[in-house]
Amino acid sequence: MFCPQCGKEYEQKVNFCCHCGTAMFTPARAERKPLTLSKKDKKIAGVCGGFAEYLDMDPTLVRVLWVAAAVFGGWGLIAYLIAWIVMPAASPAAEAPKAAHSSAVQAAPTP
Repeated sequence: MFCPQCGKEYEQKVNFCCHCGTAMFTPARAERKPLTLSKKDKKIAGVCGGFAEYLDMDPTLVRVLWVAAAVFGGWGLIAYLIAWIVMPAASPAAEAPKAAHSSAVQAAPTP
């Protein structure tokens, strides 16, 4: 593998050239889910569930962190209300494939 900028040769695959800093290849971008209110992990408005789905975290951990921010930081309740107003609701089309998959799994006969 050669650096396209300075011509340095590498035996192993590297992300960046150690001499000039040029990117050796462009990594594929993962498609990110939009930040929306959750319909499946909803306790009050779905804000914490939506953040958990967006960040790929456990919703309970997000709720605990949000309550800690509300109690110790003082801004958690205001931020929750703003997020509730600003975040769009999840589209039914985004939830439909998951629901169809889970119903297909549940409908499978048991041996």
